[in-house]
Order: sequence, then structure tokens, then C-alpha cells
Amino acid sequence: MTKKEAIQLFEDKQVRTVWDGNEEKWFFSIIDVIEILTDSPRPRKYWNALKTKLKAEGSELSHKMGRLKMKAADGKMRMTDVADTEQLFRLIQSIPSPKAEPFKLWLAQVASERLDEMQDPELSIDRALEQYLKLGYSENWINQRLKSIEIRKELTDEWKNRGLKEGQQFATLTDIITKVWAGKTTKEYKVFKGLKKENLRDNMTNTELILNMLAEASTKDISAAVQPNDFEGSKKVARQGGNVAKVALKELESKTGKKVVSKLNAKKVLRSKDSTKELDNE
Repeated sequence: MTKKEAIQLFEDKQVRTVWDGNEEKWFFSIIDVIEILTDSPRPRKYWNALKTKLKAEGSELSHKMGRLKMKAADGKMRMTDVADTEQLFRLIQSIPSPKAEPFKLWLAQVASERLDEMQDPELSIDRALEQYLKLGYSENWINQRLKSIEIRKELTDEWKNRGLKEGQQFATLTDIITKVWAGKTTKEYKVFKGLKKENLRDNMTNTELILNMLAEASTKDISAAVQPNDFEGSKKVARQGGNVAKVALKELESKTGKKVVSKLNAKKVLRSKDSTKELDNE
């Protein structure tokens, strides 16, 4: 895979990015950057006005920027205006903001860290751990989250081996798995937790993460065993993998008398003094 999506954090605010392995550079969502720098409630409108202004001034900057598919707030992949690091540096000069200088330093750091990680992949794990700790997550929860990333990677690698396509097919299979074990699609799950752009897994409790891992690991193992030869076969496997976690969920709920799928989200929980216990034990 030559392109890799990621969420970067600047002062706890999310910036959607795509790493292009061929060009060896990051591409950043311009709308996300403008929202951070301007605190505008309508960053898309701000960007459209800025493009018009740049064009009137004779600048070709906006014409040189590209568009890539990125995950939108509704969970769907949509075309988004993007810029590489050099283009963003130039764009920031046109946006009056007290955050401009610290944002430039952050941009340079992000670019440098990715090149370091290509030489030593373990650094990406270390930096993920550091980011979660800064956000206030407990070490116990972080260990589960990092494990969930590993399991997800194994599952998507299996899907690629089956000839499935990233994007819509991966999203459909993920929805099937989640719907079976949790009773909700990914979008429904996010709405239930009061999320918008936030990552669903970053807002799961420990128990939710564990059951989601069980569902995805089971799907991967079943797929490797039965080797479905088309998308329809993989959808059947996804239901079977999700059902393994559903059985475990029902058994747990019958023993505890408590629902596993929770409305808790990280923003709410991490404000609490007992946030670590809530995330770990709910």
C-alpha cells in the first residue's frame, strides 16, 4: 500500500492526514487545519473565501493543491482538499492566527517523525503510547488499544490477501462485524456515544475494546481457515466472526446484569477525576 491514513493531533485537536509512500510525504486536510488556526465554525466557507482571495491576488497555490479521499464525520470516505507540508507552510502565511508559529513547528515535527518511523517502525508504537498518555488514558487501556491496532492490521491484511478492496468493502465488512456483536453499525455506535469526527475505538471502554478485538480476530482466523473467494463469502465470514464476540457479550451480560455497549466516550470520561477507573472497568 502506498498511501496510509492517520489522525494527527495538534493541541488535542484532530487533523486528518494521508502518508504517500511513493512521494514520502504527508498530505493534510486543509479544512481541518483552517478549523484549528481560525476557530471558525464554518472552516469550509473560510477556505472557499481564501481560495477566491488567493486567486484574485494571482497566487497559484490553491491550484497546485490536490484532493484525496479521507474519512468524513459521517464515517464515509469523501474527496477532501489536501496540501503537503511545503504548501501548508505557504498557506499559513495567508491566515492571521496566533497559532501559526506553533503549528509550523508541529508540521515540521510530524514530517520528521514519519521519516524516522520508516527507519524504525517501533517508534510509531512508542509515539502512539505517548500521545494516548498525554490525552489522559490509563496505561491499562492503552495496552488494549495498541493490541487492537495490531489485530485490526492482521484482519485487513487477510482481507487484502482475499483480493478485497480498501474503502467501501472494508467499511462494509467492519459494519457487519460491529452490527453482529454490538447490535450497531459503526455509524450508529458513534452516534450512540455522541461522537462526530472522533475515532470509535478511541472511545471504547476496555470491555468494548476486548470484544471488538475478539470479533476481528475471530473473523481473521475463520477467513484464513475457510478462504472465501469473493466479497459475499467474506461477508458471511464477518457475520461468523462477529457472532463469536456476541456470544461472549451475552454471557458476560448475563453474569453481571450490566450492558456492555456503553454511551461513555473519552471526552466525557477523561474530564472525570476517576476517568482511569471508568475506562478500565466499565
